[in-house]
Amino acid sequence: MTLTARDLMEPDVKTVSPDDDVADAFKRFARYEFSGFPVVDEDERVVGIVTESDLVDLFEPEDETLWIPVGLPPFVDTLSYQVKRPWADLDLGVDMLRNADRPVSEVMSADVATVTPDVSVDGVLDLLVGDDPDINRVPVVDDDGRIIGIIARQDVIRAFRDRRLE
Repeated sequence: MTLTARDLMEPDVKTVSPDDDVADAFKRFARYEFSGFPVVDEDERVVGIVTESDLVDLFEPEDETLWIPVGLPPFVDTLSYQVKRPWADLDLGVDMLRNADRPVSEVMSADVATVTPDVSVDGVLDLLVGDDPDINRVPVVDDDGRIIGIIARQDVIRAFRDRRLE
């Protein structure tokens, strides 16, 4: 018997809405031990995915390059250095207030890999170990794009372990 997405998926999916704000998403990450949530519209259709790293990106400075001129005119050259500020130097309170009411739709990834319930385990594995290292979970959708489950990497590993132990 071949495993399918239906066999691997968790049907109780925690989701967020594109209209939820960043503060709501933070609360969900604190409440559940997930590193990402599917973003679904009012018809339960998957429109994106929001991950912890999407939210962390809100607090990283956009420009981390420092340009230093070297030499005297007309022989001026520049050196560039990457500057990584430690988390302690970031004013998370101010950043949180500034970004708390931003809608999830502004920070989510809209290009989401999904599968249907009848996709084989090989199809799921192709997504999870493919060229995109950011895919850690795959929403399972019906023919209308409505979410009916989710598969995380650990679900696939658990299924293989359970099959081996049978």
